[in-house]
Amino acid sequence: MPCATQHPPPHGSGRSYNPRHPERTLLYRTVAEHFETWLELASAGQFDGQGDHHTPPTYVKKAFRKYLECGIFANGFARARCDDCGHDYLVAFSCKGRGVCPSCNTRRMAEAAAHLSGHVFPPPGGAPVGAVDAQTPALLPAA
Repeated sequence: MPCATQHPPPHGSGRSYNPRHPERTLLYRTVAEHFETWLELASAGQFDGQGDHHTPPTYVKKAFRKYLECGIFANGFARARCDDCGHDYLVAFSCKGRGVCPSCNTRRMAEAAAHLSGHVFPPPGGAPVGAVDAQTPALLPAA
């Protein structure tokens, strides 16, 4: 398998590992800057006509807090090594959330689509369910 690190891949595949930087996105900066203020205002009933003026549920607060930790190296990471060249690289932990984090939602969506197309929906042309053609990426481990 080609090297997936930040240095040039040895086999000329053009692939490289590029860590994402969620703290650079507009969504992350907006949530980080305004989340605590929003919690205080929502708890105090400052949003007239929007709900019952109670503190947001615990699961909502937890989802936003986990999002603010997702992909940030200071909140935890794993070290991986390239088998081809021996180069070590770091991968930040993700929140695995289901509502706020666009990165984790996208990963979950891709996994669900791969499962449905490879194991649930009948493929075009009458091939048996579970038969995966060369065009379908292998996103899920074999069952």
